[in-house]
Amino acid sequence: MSKKKILNKKSISFLEKYLNNPSPTGYESEGQKIWMDYLKPYVDEFITDNYGTAVGVINPKAEFKVVIEGHADEISWYVNYITDEGLIYVIRNGGSDHQIAPSKRVNIHTKKGIVKGIFGWPAIHTRDKGKEETPKLDNIFIDVGCKTKDEVTALGVHVGCVITYPDQFMILNKNNFVCRALDNRMGGFMIAEVARLLKENKKELPFGLYITNSVQEEIGLRGAEMITHTIQPSMAIITDVCHDTTTPMIDKKKEGETKSGDGPVISYAPAVQNNVRELVINTAEKHKIPFQRLAASRATGTDTDAFAYSNGGVPSALISLALRYMHTTVEMVHRDDVENVIRLIYETLLEIDPKKGFSYFE
Repeated sequence: MSKKKILNKKSISFLEKYLNNPSPTGYESEGQKIWMDYLKPYVDEFITDNYGTAVGVINPKAEFKVVIEGHADEISWYVNYITDEGLIYVIRNGGSDHQIAPSKRVNIHTKKGIVKGIFGWPAIHTRDKGKEETPKLDNIFIDVGCKTKDEVTALGVHVGCVITYPDQFMILNKNNFVCRALDNRMGGFMIAEVARLLKENKKELPFGLYITNSVQEEIGLRGAEMITHTIQPSMAIITDVCHDTTTPMIDKKKEGETKSGDGPVISYAPAVQNNVRELVINTAEKHKIPFQRLAASRATGTDTDAFAYSNGGVPSALISLALRYMHTTVEMVHRDDVENVIRLIYETLLEIDPKKGFSYFE
């Protein structure tokens, strides 16, 4: 595939619509509908499961099955307690960051529709300068403009309502995509673009391709855990995000060095099967796709772990996108990295020989 730009106006329009739609863990259905609608022209059929994972399939009758996967859910909050004074305390749904909450606007999802609210915080003038409290899970609260609990419940808000941030997609300095939930709807976007390129370039694959958008990754890789038993893949290539470790207050000796704009990040970890990883690396070198390396001492913390350790062991690799400010509302990735992850997955698929397979002892 040539080095020309991969993303077009239709791609960016889909990305913006997909990101701006809330898809909190456990409530991914509307986002999955947007994703499947975009993917529909490029696949032969869809598989969905009881919890919302969506899979577009090319060559569904093929015996050898290759998964390319991202996860669809975003971090959020749950309403946990409503005070008599009408203030709302929360618990996490996924790894939501309590430190960024104060002064953020929120959407509370109810059966009556969206209820707007804000994370309140005491004014600087009223805080004790000698012992200022930092934001913590037990002191952040949401104000919806009500004075009593009854007023809050009358709006349709109750314990268990899910809460998301309304921050919208933007492009910063032409080449940086910024939004909440780039972790990891960028993965869902990139695998959809791979499917588009295969269709537009009229590539015939000698195996079944399962373009998989899993749910519930943020609370323990649960969607991938479920869908891998449904698909029973022969191998898997997972895409997720990792940290850009070149921003302030990150220890490279602990986190390694990966940088936004320097290419896809290929992981080394027990869950990453050596032969699949080397196929990805050899493909990158063959096609002069820049890449970076990252090591994980135990688990990758991504859906790679769920796929790799299922069905007696599925040979798996992880390709990540270096991201700034993970689990905030201003997550940021570089456009070149997005295109190069797409290119790397696409070219790797064209190198797979199902007759050879991926035996560990070859």
